[in-house]
Amino acid sequence: MSTAWGWAMLVASGLVDVAWALATKKSDGFREPGWAFVSLLLLALFVGLLTKALQVLPVGTAYAVWTGIGAVGSVGAGILLFGEPADATRLLFVTVTVVGIIGLKVAS
Repeated sequence: MSTAWGWAMLVASGLVDVAWALATKKSDGFREPGWAFVSLLLLALFVGLLTKALQVLPVGTAYAVWTGIGAVGSVGAGILLFGEPADATRLLFVTVTVVGIIGLKVAS
């Protein structure tokens, strides 16, 4: 697998991680069986994609980028879908996270 495919799989894994977080929230502590099932499927998918990506990418950079995609995506989804606060401090730190992700990608 090429490095480009590794990055594509890593980004896909990060996006699936966001979907997993949303499904887990919707599962209401796994009391909603349909959402719990979706959550477990998404968990398996993002771990599988991350595992494949780590075959060709440096683990430190890849894991940091993956975590950042999940964190930023989950914050954004929380704001858009669940009415979580979008105050200046939260948005500042999300921006810092994005800058860090870009810096790690550029440095690798």
